Formats: sequence, structure tokens, C-alpha cells
Amino acid sequence: MKENIPAKIPKIEYKKILYTTDLSESGRHAFHHAASLTNCYGADLTVIHVVEGGPELDKRLFSYVDEKLWEEIKTRNLQEARDLIIRRRRDNAAIKECVGQFCEEVQGNISEEADVSYSVVVKMGDPVEQILEEAAKGSYDLIVMGRHGDRPIKTAVVGDVVRRVVRHTDIPVLIVKVPEEND
Repeated sequence: MKENIPAKIPKIEYKKILYTTDLSESGRHAFHHAASLTNCYGADLTVIHVVEGGPELDKRLFSYVDEKLWEEIKTRNLQEARDLIIRRRRDNAAIKECVGQFCEEVQGNISEEADVSYSVVVKMGDPVEQILEEAAKGSYDLIVMGRHGDRPIKTAVVGDVVRRVVRHTDIPVLIVKVPEEND
């Protein structure tokens, strides 16, 4: 059976890349790949972090705190996550230096003139739903996600997010397996 292979390989361009992070040290490994691709394609890079929450968590916590305090806690957690992601983003030069260092680790050499566009999105809710919503809304060409090793607990949690994102999106997903020593 002969497959339908195009006579000419199409040129694929990535103009917008969405990198997902859980803010763990092991997630940095996948960022190297996202930064490298961003540099290679001259793409815009967006980093998304989702603070898990939802109605079930809200219901459980309402028995301990009132609604006003819970809303303050959620707002504060979103801001803290955003601050953690952008702590090194004091100015554009710092971004270029940080991303450039990541790219150098992956690629070996990188032009000092590399210009990387970098933005941060922090959302609250179900990670899969929020990642899919952002990916569709932002018209991304590629999603980059880290995947931990095959240990049962991490695979059940992180692996499930990766699996569900892949299953429910039409956007190509690059899954970067995190080396065991970073896991």
C-alpha cells in the first residue's frame, strides 16, 4: 500500500509558540526547546501557567473561609504565580539574555542579535481547559509541553494533562520528555 506522500515537503513555519509550565525545575528542560524553536523561527513565545482550582476546590474551602476571603486568596495566588514567572523580566534586555542563555545551552551558539518576543499568561482553573482555550484564542502554531518520566504518580497527573491536550487540540504539540535526573 503506497501512502500519499507529497512530491515536495511543505515548509512549516512556527510564528506563535505556546509553552506550558507548572513552574517546576524540571519544566525548565522543555523551556529550552521552546526558546530554541522561538529563536530558529523568529516566533513569538508565550508562557502559560495554570493555577489549579475550580468549583470542587471552592466548595471544600468555603466551609473554612468566607467568599470574600476566598476571592482574595485566589487573586493573590494568581498574582504570585505571575510574579514568579516574570521575576526575571525587568526589561527587554533581561529577557533576551535569559532566553539567549537557554538557547545557547540547547543549540551551542546563538547570535547575540537574536530577538525573542516573550509574554506571560497566568490563568486559574482546569489546566487542560485553560491551555486549550489559550491555544485556540491565541492562534498558536505549536504547543510545547514537558513530560515527566514514567513514574506512576507523576505520569498520572502531568501525563494526563499532556495526553488530554494532545487528544483535544488540532495544533501540533511537541512533548519534551524531562530527563530522569530533573524529574
